Amino acid sequence: QVQLVESGGGLVQAGTSLRLSCVAPGIKLESYSIGWFRQAPGKQREAVSCISSGGHVTDFAGSVLGRATVSRDNSRNTVYLQLNRVKSEDAAVYYCATRQDPLCTSRTLDFYYWGLGTQVDVAT
Repeated sequence: QVQLVESGGGLVQAGTSLRLSCVAPGIKLESYSIGWFRQAPGKQREAVSCISSGGHVTDFAGSVLGRATVSRDNSRNTVYLQLNRVKSEDAAVYYCATRQDPLCTSRTLDFYYWGLGTQVDVAT
């Protein structure tokens, strides 16, 4: 069973930046498209951004356009999500997930392996 592990969450001040990490012991993340999703209390899980196995990045959440950057460090087998100018509405549990297809999608059903999430809270 593959388990992804997210880290980097916590309490951040509005207007600052955060960087989340996603690692997956046992698999090479560079072989997968990696999606970042988030779920706020009482809301559905939404796709934030995705990096394809070929390195193409797609932002899905309109609220993060221009503020989110997804990147890979294959030497560390890690995928990152950096979110700049954090807003109160960014508070959520953030998840990373894998998709073996080289194309990104925003549908949770298209992603197979998931992490348990990392909580992000925003202080205003």
